[in-house]
Amino acid sequence: MKRRKHQFKHVLEAYEESFAIEKKNSQEEHIDRLRDKTLAGYRVKTIKSGEVLEVEAYPFWKIPQGLRKKKGEESSQAQKNLNDKNTKKHVTRLINTNFRNYEDIWLTYTYPQGKMPVDFEQAKKDMTNLIRRLKNWLKKQDQYKDFDLKYIYVTEHTRDGSKVRAHHHMVTNFPNRDVAEELWNCGGRTQSRRLQSDDFGFEGMARYITKEKGSKTMKRYTPSRNLKQPTVTVADSKLTRRRAEKIAIEEISAQELFEKLHKEYQFKDMQVKFSDFVSGAYLYVRMKRIEDYTKKGRTTYDNEDDQHY
Repeated sequence: MKRRKHQFKHVLEAYEESFAIEKKNSQEEHIDRLRDKTLAGYRVKTIKSGEVLEVEAYPFWKIPQGLRKKKGEESSQAQKNLNDKNTKKHVTRLINTNFRNYEDIWLTYTYPQGKMPVDFEQAKKDMTNLIRRLKNWLKKQDQYKDFDLKYIYVTEHTRDGSKVRAHHHMVTNFPNRDVAEELWNCGGRTQSRRLQSDDFGFEGMARYITKEKGSKTMKRYTPSRNLKQPTVTVADSKLTRRRAEKIAIEEISAQELFEKLHKEYQFKDMQVKFSDFVSGAYLYVRMKRIEDYTKKGRTTYDNEDDQHY
């Protein structure tokens, strides 16, 4: 009996960065790249975080692919942009996975003029002390003695000459908004609000608290250790080359296809991108769980990961 030859799969590590050309109205110029003979298939990555489902599909090839190498300042800026983008995605997914719509809270803590922290480390220490006070308060309440406090906070630190300005954004499941505001003892203003999701979960809020505001701004996020990670699955046989091509050039309806497979979710949007340097296309789909799905008595697949597009 002949043994099947092992097929090497060459996948670009920075696959999203490699596909930067937005889809145009006419796709004829991309047909040759979509039908390139070195294209072996598509890897499908599915990310589930709370109410949001993301699907990324990107090519792998029979032979290694070469990319134009960026030089000097261009390379550094490209890497910074990629890091910023990945940070926003990671924070968004953590928040979507761990926090609840209309129940958990988003707080902003500031400092009064003249009482700014001397450096970033002092600002972070202020948050560490706040979290300790929050935990101590919970322990003193009979109904919250075993409460599993979850949080993720972003500290923004801006240096302007000799002045250091800082403030913090925190998302948490702490059960009392008033107490969460009162326990901030560094002066300044505090503001809290209940989380409200949009079509993409809490992406709008997550992007706001992680956005860069200039070259002198530094932001770091700190999650509690008990946060759950998004559920990520990867499959190399879920999407055929031909089906990916049809999606990319809109021969078939992406909405109909993805909603048929993921029956609990509603299609929200899709990005299709191409590359000047490699063949194939990058597909990125976002969906959101249907709120009253279970009430309608619809059925689901036992294992969606076994289904094919």
